Amino acid sequence: MSDPSESLVSLAAYDDSHEAVVTAVRQLTRSTTWVMVGRVPFDFATHHPQGITRGHDHRLYLSTAEITEATQPYESPVDGYDRTPGRGQGHVFVTNDEGAALGQVSLGEDTIYHPGGIDFDGEWLWVPTAEYRPDSRSIVYRVDPNTLAVHEAFRFDDHIGGIVRDRETGLLHAVTWGSRRLLTFTTEGRLTHRVDVKSHFVDYQTCVTAGVGHMVCTGIAEYPLAGPGVFSLGGIAIVDIASGRIEHEAPVTTLSPAGRVVTYNAVHLEIDGSVLRMFAAPDDGEAAGDSHLLTLETALA
Repeated sequence: MSDPSESLVSLAAYDDSHEAVVTAVRQLTRSTTWVMVGRVPFDFATHHPQGITRGHDHRLYLSTAEITEATQPYESPVDGYDRTPGRGQGHVFVTNDEGAALGQVSLGEDTIYHPGGIDFDGEWLWVPTAEYRPDSRSIVYRVDPNTLAVHEAFRFDDHIGGIVRDRETGLLHAVTWGSRRLLTFTTEGRLTHRVDVKSHFVDYQTCVTAGVGHMVCTGIAEYPLAGPGVFSLGGIAIVDIASGRIEHEAPVTTLSPAGRVVTYNAVHLEIDGSVLRMFAAPDDGEAAGDSHLLTLETALA
């Protein structure tokens, strides 16, 4: 096989529909092997990537948080918060499978600067942006993928870390900080359902697709080792929206160039024939070329 840093994936045909992705994810087990078939540097500073989704014309949209002042823990809670809000700026970048810089828009306000997992519903990009601390507040934006015009959809008093739109019902399904709660909204922001997520192995960071009462999510949990360092466990799961229970899940332990599990944050899944393909951007980058767009594949039965 050629060096993955030099290989590009043919994207002549792909399917990222809910039905295709769910069928594929149900085949994953802890024996599943992911092969890295592409590793290309981004032509821009990605900062702290959070979500990635596919739009028209093979373009990819990457949400990131540019941190200018890190949060600091309080010795004891202040106004219900465990840390300072920090400072920063949220971004959505337009790119492609070669990591090219094709466009960018900033979003957020004041201490609301941390975008989460994003989704494209065929018309709009949905981008939740929150304070970088649990139990905080969020603004959900819809962004025109062609002009990058930003429209505020609604606000919510909690940290929304990832969102996906159900193509059948039109509803938005979201996860809170650490994916401890699953929320369902109308596009105007009316909360219609709230349930605790029943799995505690992995904190699901981004939602990939939703439909027929289920959503597919990916994420990460870090467990301390007896010595220095942590063990990073990534995961992909099918979540029952009504109950918050995990219907099927599989671990992911493949690491990025910086040593992060590839499902650390931004992930998009799609099908190409008999292959499940993952686009991932797990690593931070403060300058062009510091982080990479990773393309991984696993064969389906």
